[in-house]
Amino acid sequence: MAAALPAVVMAAGEGRRLRPVTERYAKPALPIDGRPVVATLLRELASAGVRDVALVTGHLADQVEALAGDGSAFGLRVRTVSQPQPDGSADAVRRAVEAGVEPPFLVTAADTVFSAGDVERFAAAAAGADGAIAVRRDPPPDPEHRRAIRAFDGRVERVRDDDPSNPLSGAPLWLFGPRLVPFLCVDKRPYELRNTFQRGIDEGADVRAVEIGATRDLTHPVDLVNENFAYLAAFRSESP
Repeated sequence: MAAALPAVVMAAGEGRRLRPVTERYAKPALPIDGRPVVATLLRELASAGVRDVALVTGHLADQVEALAGDGSAFGLRVRTVSQPQPDGSADAVRRAVEAGVEPPFLVTAADTVFSAGDVERFAAAAAGADGAIAVRRDPPPDPEHRRAIRAFDGRVERVRDDDPSNPLSGAPLWLFGPRLVPFLCVDKRPYELRNTFQRGIDEGADVRAVEIGATRDLTHPVDLVNENFAYLAAFRSESP
């Protein structure tokens, strides 16, 4: 199934929590393990069987687009789609659909590193559903930035769960099927995918919860150190 799926990669965000770094550098261009996050993601998509990617860019778009190129360096065909204003994740997906990307497709954020093989496993587990949301235990829920997902018997019931005992947080990896298209951007700005998916669920869409392994992200400036200089952990552990 993964081989047949295109992907929408959202790379337009401003990375506000990473300021002042992201005032000069696009978040997807920043490194984890010394490699630009967007480059690691594109390689993982290619490994999962994806061949066509719509890269949605906005803030400091030239940096992200220069790294991705036409996708040939990653075994992909990459085309760019512009999101002129930071109007949210659902707006990014809507612009990709308007540019000709046909569901079902994968959606992911360009600032996350997934455990090896998880994108392919997610796509396989989500095959045939109206939609799917990846859930993870690491990192755990951390409202408001990272909400818990309530699921039962492999199906998502609530995209935002306020139960503090729920260990499953949503990961920025989705399967987006045609049944969800009418629910794009029907709320208020910024338009977010969580609202699109919840509207679909409320209308009876089959949205699966697929658990994946740990993900890595750059949220705060100190994360640039923690995610790129692993040897410093030894010094932290020896501190009094």
